[in-house]
Amino acid sequence: MKNRTQKDRMLAGELYVADCPELAADSMKAHVWMQEYNTNYTNYTNPFETRFAMLAELFGSVGEGANVRPPFHCDYGYNIHLGRNVFINFNCVILDVNPVAIGDRTQIGPGVQILTADHPRDPELRKQLFESGKPITIGEDVWIGAGALILPGITVGNNAIIGAGSVVTRDVPAGATVVGNPAKVRAL
Repeated sequence: MKNRTQKDRMLAGELYVADCPELAADSMKAHVWMQEYNTNYTNYTNPFETRFAMLAELFGSVGEGANVRPPFHCDYGYNIHLGRNVFINFNCVILDVNPVAIGDRTQIGPGVQILTADHPRDPELRKQLFESGKPITIGEDVWIGAGALILPGITVGNNAIIGAGSVVTRDVPAGATVVGNPAKVRAL
């Protein structure tokens, strides 16, 4: 087990250092992809088909009808899994050092941040540039309002609603509506 790469450690959710050649190459690939995706999409004959093909090229999986409106930003892309007919609006950021699974028909408003990346609480470990990540799972038919933040390790159940500007620090039960900072279940 001593020969595990930093990427192996990252994908396992363990402490790792991102400053290694393998992860730098993965990050550069995603950066080049984002440049093309975010700046040239209006030059294509069919922007939706071209964007879908580009998503399939970088992401771990992309369901039929998924639509991510540029600009869009991510760390690596290969840890992102979109279900069928997922819609992600402008200016979404997904820090995908661990898997992000987004279920069918989920709608994500502009400016949403989905953040699997985490850092040690111990300052001595941070000084050594260690970081880690925890996966995020978002169920089917979820609606995430503009500007919401979803923190590492969160699971959002099917049919949930996350209010605009909410900071999700705990799992969201299926069918619940959460709002605020930190986001709490609210009856509507």
